[in-house]
Amino acid sequence: MSSDGQGLDADDAVRALLLLMPRMIGRVKRIPVPEELQSLSLAPRHLSLLSYLLFDGAMTVNELAERLEVAPATVSLMVSELSRKGILAREEDDADRRRRIVSITDRHLPAIEEWLAQGATAWRAALGPLTPDERRLFVDTLRAYESAVSGGSIPG
Repeated sequence: MSSDGQGLDADDAVRALLLLMPRMIGRVKRIPVPEELQSLSLAPRHLSLLSYLLFDGAMTVNELAERLEVAPATVSLMVSELSRKGILAREEDDADRRRRIVSITDRHLPAIEEWLAQGATAWRAALGPLTPDERRLFVDTLRAYESAVSGGSIPG
């Protein structure tokens, strides 16, 4: 529904989103990387991984892979890269010495919080008024759009 209480037909919604999405992406890209992190060459692929660790706490490579919907080997490579840069720490799991628990280092935690907080706060403000079912619909719609843009099939 539009802000005036009227619904949108599909073409009007497409036009609105074609205007809105580039502006939104441009604004997100302008969120400044804290000075402390600028020299670390963090890429967009690192944002999701760091976000999960920031908001959900330490976890294993397999848990991260499941949440990021990628192979554990992919996450393992990212974790190794970020560990070499001193951003992540890997420690043995006390319950199972074969497993490694990944976390953000105390040294970089404040800068990563600062960097990701603006986006998280904006999403909370936008999603807050919605019901859980409306949030699910919104997220599913974005996933369907991503799939369609990448040439995949739209989930039914």
